[in-house]
Amino acid sequence: MFLHKNQILLRVAFATAILSLASALYANDLGDTGADRLAAEQKARDYFTNLEVISQDGDRLQFYDDVLKGKVVVISFIFTNCQGACPLMTRNLTMIRDMLSETEREGINFVTISLDPVRDTPAAMKKFAQTHDADQDGWLFLTGQPDHVDHVTKLLGTYTDDLEAHTTMLLAANVRNSHWTKIPPNVPPNGVVERLRLLVEDNATP
Repeated sequence: MFLHKNQILLRVAFATAILSLASALYANDLGDTGADRLAAEQKARDYFTNLEVISQDGDRLQFYDDVLKGKVVVISFIFTNCQGACPLMTRNLTMIRDMLSETEREGINFVTISLDPVRDTPAAMKKFAQTHDADQDGWLFLTGQPDHVDHVTKLLGTYTDDLEAHTTMLLAANVRNSHWTKIPPNVPPNGVVERLRLLVEDNATP
């Protein structure tokens, strides 16, 4: 799959920003002061923004504070009219979620973001989630005002104006420790589970 130049630039910008945030948090861990942690948190909030997004249940959420802050997340990207990769990816994620213990599931937040917010209303996202047995506690399907959602996917390096060429890569993170990783689509479910477990363990790091 070939990437447009603007997609490449966005992904480079995302990687650079994440590395910058990681460095800031690492330096703050060395100082380990409340002020340092608050400053690092604000830096992350400034980057990821608190633009409003809307869940499949119609809840209005601030993207950083309500979706990311302090959490372990695995993020996927879909559009509800997709007939191939998106249903398959979502079913794989339900399998991955089932492979986790109940305690592990409580520590991991699944987030699916629309790449087609113009058509993907909260009701459409709800129906897609239900169809693929993914409308579960701890799993957000996010859409919202198109310019908000597009801005979020640009920040995450996954925006595309060609839906048929969208990424099937997952993003996973321990946001608290600014530990982000990309999980390619060829990683088997048990491999994804192990990566998520490592992020949960990392969350226990003081």
